[in-house]
Amino acid sequence: MAHVVDRLLLDMQDLAPEITARAAEIEAARDIPDDLVEALRSIGIFRMFVPQSHGGLELDLPDGLKVLRALARIEAAVGWAAMISSNAQIFSPFLQRQVYDEVYRNGPDVIMAGSSQPAGTAEAVAGGWRVSGRWPLASGCRHAEFIVANCVMTKAGEPLPGPIAGAPLVRLFLLPARQWQIEDSWYAAGLKGTGSNHVAIKDAFVPAENFCDLKDGDPCVPGPLYQAPMSLVPLMHGPFSVGVAEGALDDLIALAGTGRTQFMATSSMRDAEFFQYELGRLEAELRAAEAFLEAEAERYWQHALARTLRDETLFLRGLQSSAWLSHSCGRIIDECFTLGGSSVIYETSPLQRRLRDHHVGGQHVAAQQRNYVNAGKLLLNPPGKTETGATAPAKETV
Repeated sequence: MAHVVDRLLLDMQDLAPEITARAAEIEAARDIPDDLVEALRSIGIFRMFVPQSHGGLELDLPDGLKVLRALARIEAAVGWAAMISSNAQIFSPFLQRQVYDEVYRNGPDVIMAGSSQPAGTAEAVAGGWRVSGRWPLASGCRHAEFIVANCVMTKAGEPLPGPIAGAPLVRLFLLPARQWQIEDSWYAAGLKGTGSNHVAIKDAFVPAENFCDLKDGDPCVPGPLYQAPMSLVPLMHGPFSVGVAEGALDDLIALAGTGRTQFMATSSMRDAEFFQYELGRLEAELRAAEAFLEAEAERYWQHALARTLRDETLFLRGLQSSAWLSHSCGRIIDECFTLGGSSVIYETSPLQRRLRDHHVGGQHVAAQQRNYVNAGKLLLNPPGKTETGATAPAKETV
């Protein structure tokens, strides 16, 4: 797979100057222009994690995250779009096989968008469900061929019980994008170019086979990537954080390279010992984040190869890793912005855009600091231990 990844990275490098030059256009349009989406499609970004059986590249997890990180380094909105697409490529195999085959009937370069929030209801009817709802944050929905969303499943108007006591049953469903209403609602502080609008459906019939269970269902295609998407999705956020931080450091070094001398400073930025100290420190912190992401990607990939990925502990650790990467990289980006001085407050500066983009991305459920709570609980009550610390009796398995 190394040659495939190298080709992707080289193609992205060729495309990078155009993406960078059009950053203001992307923000103003609040979406990625159609021709750039097609350029990304042509080099294979939307087939990276699609199985080879359906014409995809089926990259190993570490290789795929390397590509996502490189895209986020070029432009956060583009990296975000690729990350969202990659998530869909990993969880869509949990659809029924006939539905999955229909999604990829015309080739592997399919763009899917959607929302993870259970902001709709699905009422049981003969042969399927009647779905209504309005879902936020459907990144890339204007370019999508299919849209997915989560629903609370109901019968006679009452939520069906889920596997967790007191919580309703939630399922993911898919429909062609033409059946959805897209609302022009994406006016945000950052990641403006992601087109993360609301999507809505009212009283639409959805066949039963268009629903899937991401947590306890079974994939319709083989392959180590597809056995437990919920364990991988949190880690997919890491390349976004690291890539944006790498881009911010690039921008700061480029600014210093202009010979700029800040107001009331006695020397240029590049010649100031304080600036050199801070730059060296930030680069060390960034290298730590890069190494951590690479180690986690390899660890999760080994679990995938060993077929041990479907594990609640791995899911919680993934959320912990995502939260740490978001916080650590956010601190690096904030300090790059501060070191840049007053020149970086203008819209012409890429540093202010990276600052805003990363802070908005950090609001994603997979990156929020509250995810540390369950990791802490896990340390206090590891599997196989009771809350008092005693060894719990072994459970029988079937």
